[in-house]
Amino acid sequence: MTIGDTRPDPRPLARAATPPLTPPPVTGAWRNGDPVGRRRFVTTDPGRSFVLEEGGILPSVTVAYETWGELAPDASNAILVCHALTGDSHAAGPSGHGHPTEGWWDRLIGPGRPLDTDRYFVVCSNVLGGCQGTTGPASTDPRTGRPYGSTFPVVTIRDMVRAQRFLAGRLGIDRWCAVVGGSMGGMQALEWGCIYPDGVDAVVSIASTAAASAQQIAWSSVGRLAIASDPAWRDGEYYDAEPGGGPHVGLALARRIAMIHYRSEPVYAANFGRDTEDDVERFGMWDRFEVERYLDYHGDKLVRRFDANSYLVLNRAMDLHDLGRNRGRGGLDAALQRIRVPTATMSITTDGLYPPYQQEYIRDTLRVAGVPVAHTVIDSPEGHDGFLIAFDQVGAALESFLRSG
Repeated sequence: MTIGDTRPDPRPLARAATPPLTPPPVTGAWRNGDPVGRRRFVTTDPGRSFVLEEGGILPSVTVAYETWGELAPDASNAILVCHALTGDSHAAGPSGHGHPTEGWWDRLIGPGRPLDTDRYFVVCSNVLGGCQGTTGPASTDPRTGRPYGSTFPVVTIRDMVRAQRFLAGRLGIDRWCAVVGGSMGGMQALEWGCIYPDGVDAVVSIASTAAASAQQIAWSSVGRLAIASDPAWRDGEYYDAEPGGGPHVGLALARRIAMIHYRSEPVYAANFGRDTEDDVERFGMWDRFEVERYLDYHGDKLVRRFDANSYLVLNRAMDLHDLGRNRGRGGLDAALQRIRVPTATMSITTDGLYPPYQQEYIRDTLRVAGVPVAHTVIDSPEGHDGFLIAFDQVGAALESFLRSG
């Protein structure tokens, strides 16, 4: 099924203002003492360590989450929404005290919306390794009283899902009626179907993949090197620096790199072309095109709400994503066949980062195994970020799939 959308982009590539001159914080992480906003928290029992897939051990784990709607008495109406790389638990709701930005899926979550909170109890948690309330590198290590920093262990998508399973138990949810996510969130949704096939009734994976490709790993590697090459990163031990003294140059550069492949060439061409920031007759080395200012804006915006070490941890987790990787999975086909519940996949026509063939492989493999699959092609010029922009198309496909179940 292909869905077309003639509406204008609700979040066009704005000709962004020059980044503010105020020094960026050392980290954009949420930390104890900061405004809580709509976050809630659950923490593992004292003395019960959280053992990670790659061998690391966390003495305790706190998960930050938000909810919308009411949980049914039998807990049968719960939907888990999983966020992408730089997202967090604030999937819906306005910006404000404790939340620097509007919910990243605000147009899809709420009364009468595709994730209808008059019908569903919607949950979104910040992933393990994140920086907005869930245990991550900026969190305090109870063993030292200092931020984990460089000692924070490697985290995988499977570890994130296990932390979400812990949250579900604390909320009294034995089985999600759906797990939904785009990009890194789609990886989590697929892992839910593989690890806990009896813990979910449906899986929705948007603009995602069953295993990270060589090119995806290459892009990620360049972004991580941008951070590690910043002298202010200090091998991850930067949290005691003054404002402006953190690795904001490297993190902003990583964000600029990512923004290039998150969107498509036609969108950049239509919005910027060869326009320049200033009307100059002769170009100097550092006179800028408008597209450069746009990238600067997004780099500065991220460093004020994210943490460089978390970027490294989560970005690496995406590289490690491979449903068929070790642990007795038996390869991709066998791993996908662990998913036994109705599944929805969505592709974006212009997605150069997670191209449609990757979602088509998931669709075809599941269908061969006899799993009902609804596949939708989102016809959008916006590239990979279409899952955060083409709300009407994504919402229509999501609503249709959930109601068909």
